[in-house]
Amino acid sequence: MEELIQLLSDVRPDLDFVSEKKLIDDGVLDSFDIIAIVGELNNLYGIEINVENLLPENFNSAEAIYALVCRLQDE
Repeated sequence: MEELIQLLSDVRPDLDFVSEKKLIDDGVLDSFDIIAIVGELNNLYGIEINVENLLPENFNSAEAIYALVCRLQDE
């Protein structure tokens, strides 16, 4: 999880990803942020996040992103 928080902080250093729980719902992340995060996740974790995974609930918090990564790694 620390590795993920660092990745997210590299993309948006102005955000506190540990405490923020509504990244999408509150409009904190925009589509460009999501594209950058997806690219970094794919590279770092060797996964492929595709269109069907681009759901708001998968990106609302660091925990949700981590859960998505774990699911995709298990596939």
